[in-house]
Amino acid sequence: MSDLVLRINDNGICWLTLNRPDKLNSLTVAMFRELREHIIDLKSDDSIGVVILRGAGKCFSAGHDLGDIAEGEKVPSRGWHSETLRLMEKLPKPVIAAVHGHCYTGALEVALAADFILASQSAKFADTHAKWALTPIWGMSQRLPRRVGIATAKRLMFTAETVRADEALRIGLCEAVYPDESFETDLEAFARQILANSPFSHAANKRLLEATDMDALDAGLQWEIMENEGVGPDMQDRIAAFMKK
Repeated sequence: MSDLVLRINDNGICWLTLNRPDKLNSLTVAMFRELREHIIDLKSDDSIGVVILRGAGKCFSAGHDLGDIAEGEKVPSRGWHSETLRLMEKLPKPVIAAVHGHCYTGALEVALAADFILASQSAKFADTHAKWALTPIWGMSQRLPRRVGIATAKRLMFTAETVRADEALRIGLCEAVYPDESFETDLEAFARQILANSPFSHAANKRLLEATDMDALDAGLQWEIMENEGVGPDMQDRIAAFMKK
């Protein structure tokens, strides 16, 4: 692998960094290929409990590289980008999209495939597919309304307006907004809070939430009862440690 997506492992946290800062981390097939390889490796890496995806330089990402689109980019298969993001979404560990600066269109589709979007005060979000006479194929039409509701999703998709961090928090597009100057520290603190809890529970809860998303309540309740994965191998140790306090 080259360095289009950098990986740093830090005591249970994997920092993945989109690394085309001179191009505002615009997304190419080559970058997605590296991202996909990291995702596949992370699926079986038990030393990592949380993944943080961020961008190098001025922003998270300005979106899909328009030059690649105009040249008719060659992808390995139809739906390959969407499939890559689905692999990330289904990782058996929490994934955080850490957004500063631009997060537009394809980049927003990438962020929406994470479990959490955490934003710095400088973050700006937009879906500009309509501006370029494009339609989404990486998941925007499915994930955005699940985050913010269908009416707000339509507003963002039809107007192509830019939403700043505070507004993104208000509509539920992101989960928290942190000062730019302490963003990395705040991200790590959030991740460490997750790491303190059971990786077994995280994986099991992700599967439960995934399986019943938008189902009828009674069907979801029945699924939770019949398909939950019980207790993890670390349960007794965790309870024992608590009882000793």
